Amino acid sequence: MLVYGRNVAKEILKSEKNIKNIYLQENFQDKEIISLINSKKLQYRVLPKFEMQKKTKGNYQGIILEINDYKYKPLETIYNLESALIVILDHLEDQHNFGAIIRTCEAAKVDAIIIPEDRSVSVNDTVYHTSAGTVDRVNIIKVINIAATIRELKKYNYWIVATDMNGTDYKEIDYNGKTAIIIGNEGNGISDIVRKNSDFIASIPMKGNVNSLNASVAAGIIIFEAINIRK
Repeated sequence: MLVYGRNVAKEILKSEKNIKNIYLQENFQDKEIISLINSKKLQYRVLPKFEMQKKTKGNYQGIILEINDYKYKPLETIYNLESALIVILDHLEDQHNFGAIIRTCEAAKVDAIIIPEDRSVSVNDTVYHTSAGTVDRVNIIKVINIAATIRELKKYNYWIVATDMNGTDYKEIDYNGKTAIIIGNEGNGISDIVRKNSDFIASIPMKGNVNSLNASVAAGIIIFEAINIRK
C-alpha cells in the first residue's frame, strides 16, 4: 500500500511499522522527517514531481511511503475487555468520514472499530491520510455480518447503542459498562436489522432546519458524550 502526506509519514516513521520504500520529491525540506529517516537508517529515493504524481493523486506533500496493507484485528480480541467502548460502522462508504472517525476514536481511546467486509469502506491510502496517520493506533476489526456480530457481542455483555434520528436524546443514555456505538450509512442510516438488534437508539436533537449530521460529526459528538459519562 502507498500512503502519503507529512503527518502520516511522521506517525509511521515513529512506529515500528515495516516500511518497504520511501519516495521523496526533489528539494524535500522537512527536517523532522529526514531526521527520522536517518535515525532509522532507512534508504529513500528522490523523484521529480511528475514521477511522484504518477504514484498517487492525493495531496502527498512531497513524501510517499510504501508499507504493508493494514492487518485487521480478530473480533475475539474485544470479547473479554473490561468496560470496553467500541464503535461499529454499519456500511459506511465515505473514506474521508472513516478517516475522521478513526482520528476521533484514537483521541478518545476507543477500544476498537468494527466494519463489515461488503459495501463498506476499508483502510486505504485516503483513510490513512484523512486520519492523520492514526490508523495504526486504533484496533480495526473486519467482520462478515454486522447483525451477527452484534448478537455475538451481546453474549459478552455489550450494550448496543445505535444512532438514528428517531430515538432517545443521546445525553439521556447511560454509556457505562461494555458499550458498542453504531454509526449508520451516510445516506440510509442504520439498517432495520441493526435497529432491531440494538438496546438503545440515540438521537442528537436538531435545532435548525437540517435534520441530520455528517456521520463523522455525529460519531464525534456521541463518542465524547460516552467518554464524559464513563468518567
